[in-house]
Amino acid sequence: MTHSQAIMMGLSAVIVAADSTSPYALVTRHSEGRSGLPFGAFDPINHRTMEQGLRDWVHTQTGFEPGYVEQLYTFADRGRELPKADMADAPENARIVSVGYLGLTPERTEIDGAFNAVWRDWYRYFPWEDHRKGIPPIIENEIEPALSKWAGDSSAKKERVKLAFGLKESPWIEERVLERYELLYEAGYAAESVRDGRNHCAAPISGQSMVSDHRRILATAISRIRGKIKYRPVIFELTPETFTLLELQQTVESLLGRLLHKQNFRRAIEKSELVEGLGKFATTTGGRPAELFKCRADILRKTIASGISTPHQRRDS
Repeated sequence: MTHSQAIMMGLSAVIVAADSTSPYALVTRHSEGRSGLPFGAFDPINHRTMEQGLRDWVHTQTGFEPGYVEQLYTFADRGRELPKADMADAPENARIVSVGYLGLTPERTEIDGAFNAVWRDWYRYFPWEDHRKGIPPIIENEIEPALSKWAGDSSAKKERVKLAFGLKESPWIEERVLERYELLYEAGYAAESVRDGRNHCAAPISGQSMVSDHRRILATAISRIRGKIKYRPVIFELTPETFTLLELQQTVESLLGRLLHKQNFRRAIEKSELVEGLGKFATTTGGRPAELFKCRADILRKTIASGISTPHQRRDS
């Protein structure tokens, strides 16, 4: 005998901005201090397309008008907890399918106080992902011992932990953000694990949780951005009209959570022909005036335009 189940379609948005200091995600504020992503139901009558629905929800909840957006992933795990206000019309036990979108903006505009939304540094949700000052202590002090306990005598689990978190001389691969979060969730060390019934851990690893599976969606977006920077010039969707090469490098570093080799980065930028000097100089760099550059729109319009080479500094312990 078959049983029918109502299916509701939702729309989630990860809107990202970045500067030379931090990468930011636009989040909505919920009860108990938790954050979420802009999210709402797809209305097939009033929304001509899912993207239009997504843009409507982002504007309604945050006042922000998204620019560039692309579809990210479809999230449909069984048992997804969603704030009641976001899907108030959902029948009891409805299966919620959420289509995620990634939006990039060059300006972190101030959010009107009438909206319960704010820009947040995404490393508050994933503190183990920022390696610009070396390997974060949280990996050695909390994550490695916790996951070692979880892995026990399983060689397969030990290998997954080693490769995900770059342990025992394995390389740290910045794009594996989702893999690392999923591993913490599976092991019961994410706050969402405890909320969802995986309460066999003593305490969740630090890192602010989000409503529903929104931290998983954010991790998916960070993985996408970190990978895409290297093969498409998306970084220029996040930069102001003019910038110094140092500001450009530091913005890439803030997104990757890694420091780059300065000379090699500049050589790669010069070779790419993606930017051009303006013959004008910034005087607020704290040192010698630095030349201002802008992105070459004619190169960007070419479908073969590549991303930014990211030559890393050697990883310190």
